[in-house]
Amino acid sequence: MNGQPISGASAGAGRRQYGRGGARMCALALGALLALTACGGGGSGKGGEAGPGNKGGGTVDNAASKAVVTIAPKDGADAVATSGALKVTASGGKLTTVTVQDDKGTRIDGKISGDGASWEPMQHLAGSTKYKVHAVAKDADGRESAKDTTFTTLVPQNTFIGHYTPEDGSTVGVGMPVSINFTRGITDPEAVEKAVKVTAEPSVPIEGHWFGNDRLDFRPEKYWAAGTKVTVKLNLDGVEGRPGVYGKQAKTFSFTVGRSQVSTVDAAAHTMRVVRDGKEIKNIPITAGAPSTTTYNGQMVISEKYKVTRMNGATVGFGGEYDIKDVPHAMRLSTSGTFLHGNYWASAGTFGSANVSHGCVGLRDVRGAYDNGTPAAWLYNNSIIGDVVIVKNSKDKQIAPENGLNGWNMPWSEWIK
Repeated sequence: MNGQPISGASAGAGRRQYGRGGARMCALALGALLALTACGGGGSGKGGEAGPGNKGGGTVDNAASKAVVTIAPKDGADAVATSGALKVTASGGKLTTVTVQDDKGTRIDGKISGDGASWEPMQHLAGSTKYKVHAVAKDADGRESAKDTTFTTLVPQNTFIGHYTPEDGSTVGVGMPVSINFTRGITDPEAVEKAVKVTAEPSVPIEGHWFGNDRLDFRPEKYWAAGTKVTVKLNLDGVEGRPGVYGKQAKTFSFTVGRSQVSTVDAAAHTMRVVRDGKEIKNIPITAGAPSTTTYNGQMVISEKYKVTRMNGATVGFGGEYDIKDVPHAMRLSTSGTFLHGNYWASAGTFGSANVSHGCVGLRDVRGAYDNGTPAAWLYNNSIIGDVVIVKNSKDKQIAPENGLNGWNMPWSEWIK
């Protein structure tokens, strides 16, 4: 058969037999490939599932964040201290978000440290209040973890508040300080002062000064500018003012500074010069303290006004020297009893020529305060709480800054110490 051509029939049969075997092999290979793909066994197969920690290409990494958030106090804690107890920290990562708020949605300001390892509140917490804490931290791979807790602060058994002046919504003179008298002596003045915020528009530096342990006054370096609007926020609720004694007051009030009026009493010349917005509007004859009962020198602020009041010498250390039940047009300048007031018992010639009072500044007036045409009535009707009255050339000492609302008599350098 060598050299002979193969017959067509034999050749065709050989080709058909080869074709059937190749088809079977291709079918087996394709089936194996489909089965392998369907089971996700291929390391490079797209869409395959990966278990936790599987680093195969195209898979999802579900490893937990290495950042761990810790919150103190623990979840559900009761009787938590209002200061020093709340802290949030992170290990294995950095804090990115910390939110603390009470049931009313009021947030507590705080600050995350520069390294992201901790957060602390910038203010105290309120007493008898439930708080919610939400904190988030992120590890070096960007994975986040969070923690949420709630706790309730202590219920104070002993409390204090602050009685303040001026009144909310009032219009006052340029000398009016913010003065707060506390119902309990304060042994942690720094904590209490930090809880009182006084701001002004237009803005001006305002500083507080303590007189004793129960009075805190605020003022700028110089008199307020006319038209200034002042806002005071008392965030005393939860402040431990003394061991075991907590503030229970959260109050915001505001007042407006009216026109500028400064009156200067010259005790030697027996006159009062009234200047409003830089212009003299009146020069009034007066009588000041007699040689044995002189009037204090210094800057004083009108703190109260009475159209008619009783003045009894026994209440200010003069025994029974006088008791006048109907003193007209009286305006208080000191706690110790210095007033500007009308005087109907001295002769008209006394005003402008002699000093005969027990330390007050007197202006001519009528009994009963019925005549608005007298000098005392004019001054009363043209003065407001907070107006400044300066006394000079009296043979007496300068009034003490704490005697009335008279902190202007203290140098600014001493005030801010």
